[in-house]
Amino acid sequence: MKRESAIAALRGGLWRALVPVVIAVTTPALAQNSLFSATPSTGLISPVPATRSDMFGPSNLPVSSAPPAQSPSQAPNSTTTTASIPAVPAGQVALALSARFGKDTQPIGGGLTWRVYNAKADANGSFKLVKEDKSPTPTLVLPAGTYIVHVGFGLATAVKPVDLRAANVREDFDLPAGGLRIEGKVGDVRIPPGQISFDVYKGSQFEAGDRRPIAEHVMTSDVLVVPEGTYYIVSNYGDANSVVRSDIRVQAGKLTDITVTHRAAAITLKLVTDRGGEALANTAWSVLTPGGDVIKESIGAFPRVILAEGEYRAIARNEGKVFEREFKVVTGVDGDVEVQAR
Repeated sequence: MKRESAIAALRGGLWRALVPVVIAVTTPALAQNSLFSATPSTGLISPVPATRSDMFGPSNLPVSSAPPAQSPSQAPNSTTTTASIPAVPAGQVALALSARFGKDTQPIGGGLTWRVYNAKADANGSFKLVKEDKSPTPTLVLPAGTYIVHVGFGLATAVKPVDLRAANVREDFDLPAGGLRIEGKVGDVRIPPGQISFDVYKGSQFEAGDRRPIAEHVMTSDVLVVPEGTYYIVSNYGDANSVVRSDIRVQAGKLTDITVTHRAAAITLKLVTDRGGEALANTAWSVLTPGGDVIKESIGAFPRVILAEGEYRAIARNEGKVFEREFKVVTGVDGDVEVQAR
């Protein structure tokens, strides 16, 4: 298949299949010969000990250690060096791959997934997966011919056709991606992991249109890798109404640390017969705004709810009787709200 034909295929159905990477995060596993991995990436990079090298520069984002990249003046000629190239049988070609954040940057040292597909679709219109590798700079030995190479780094991807005709071929990919790490605070106090999560959307929150998140339930200290650009974060502290939206900008080759500040507090509800008394079990609770909107419902003796700063009304139902109390939430002031059963 000629290179022009491969490019045409890339710009047609193949390109349309590869662009919506977000769908691959939540779509069920597809057939192995499709252009989606059977185990799609979430875009997250698992942290490793901080003593290791950092792919985003001085940003505390660690990756697996790799030898430092040589400068162009020191780097040996890839067409003549054979030390890192495996023995190539007749009719085969060694394809050396690497990815960078952009021009004049060093190769990305980890977190990459490489996939090589036949450039020609089969009778079902699928592109057969020929080889997959998770090394940062793999050298793949393949039969001579035309292929389509796809590289993924978190939610950032790049794809292009490659002709394997010479004995050795080297292809460098540009992946203008950055890391995003988020945490939440109430005042100066860090919200513990597990109590807060983040959904990330492409673009600004002020742009029109109904969009799906590119990543959901991102936890504190997770590193999400995304293409450089503008995003907005929806921060959910607890499961009631403490929600904050923030626009952010991610730059290629850098880790962006975001702190989202919530104005909220954790409130424990109790139905008691006397002030300071034992909480009554089997109590059904509703927390309402002054306008009557239901914020949270639960059942139990000590339900804990995280509420945004403001005024509320607690309604308790126990043994066919209804009791209520108005209360106020002040940022950072956790405490008990007792409703007396009288």
